[in-house]
Amino acid sequence: MTQKTSSTREIAFFPGCTLATSAKENYQSLASFCERMGYILRELPDWNCCGTSSAHSIHEEAAFHLPARNLALAPREGTLLVACPSCSLRLKQTQHRLLSDSRERSRFESSWGTPPPDKLEILPFLAFLARLDLSPFFAEAGGSALHALRFAPYYGCMLARPASLPGQPSPSGVMESVLERLGAKSCRWSHATRCCGTFLAAARPDIVTPRINAMMEAAAHSGAECIVTACSMCHFSLELRATRRQQMPVFHFAELLAMAAGIPGPQNWFKRHLVDPVPLLRRKELIV
Repeated sequence: MTQKTSSTREIAFFPGCTLATSAKENYQSLASFCERMGYILRELPDWNCCGTSSAHSIHEEAAFHLPARNLALAPREGTLLVACPSCSLRLKQTQHRLLSDSRERSRFESSWGTPPPDKLEILPFLAFLARLDLSPFFAEAGGSALHALRFAPYYGCMLARPASLPGQPSPSGVMESVLERLGAKSCRWSHATRCCGTFLAAARPDIVTPRINAMMEAAAHSGAECIVTACSMCHFSLELRATRRQQMPVFHFAELLAMAAGIPGPQNWFKRHLVDPVPLLRRKELIV
C-alpha cells in the first residue's frame, strides 16, 4: 500500500454489503486506484447494510432506519464516497427525507443523539471520478493501456436520478470517456441503463435469465468483447444468470482503472470472477 503523504487525503467511505462480500475484487481495485490518485478510503465505523436488497420493498421502517444509522455514523460534513449505486440511492433518499421532514429529523436526533448530516455530500464513485484531475493518470498510463479492448458500458438502473432527488449529475458517459482515453473502444448498445433484475436473481431466475441473456446478446451484437459495470450487484447478476453458450467476461470499472494504472493484483482479482476474463486479456496482450 502507498504510504500516506502530505498530499494524500482521507475520504469517508461506505462500501456496502456486496463490496464487503461477493465483490471484494471491486473493493480492492477501487481502493488501490483511489490511493494511487491520492485518496485513502476510511470505512464508516461499524456500518450496516443499507437495506437495499430487500428492506425497501418489504419493511418501510427498516428501510428508513438502516441507512439512517449509517448517516449517524458518517461525518457531519465533507464527502461520503459510495461505490454501490443502490446504496448511494438509499442513503441519498434517507438524507433528503431527514432534511425535508422536521418530524423525521427530530426522530433521528432522538434515536442517534446527533443531527442529520445536512452538510454531507453523498457521492457515487462515478461522480467522484468525474471531478478528479485525471490528466496525470492518463499521461502515466498512456493511450494504449487497454489496447483497443472493446466494451459495452453498463450503468444499470440505480444511477438514474429519481424525481425526489433533483439536481444530481448524470454519470452517463463517464466510463466511456475515461476508458477510451486509455485505449479501449466503447460500443453503443441499447441496454446501458436497463434493469438487470438483480433483486429477483435468486427468487425468480426464470424472469432474470432471459433478461440477462438478451443483454449479453445485445452486447455481442454491438461488437463488444466484454461488459464493464458500474454496480457490483449488476456484475454478479450478469455473471450468475447468463446461460448464453459463449460467455462474455464482465469487469468492474475499477478493475480496469487499476490495471491501466499498473497496480499489482489483477490476476488475483480475476480469480473471483465466475466468467474468467484472463483469456480475453491475454488475447489482447493486456496481461502475460
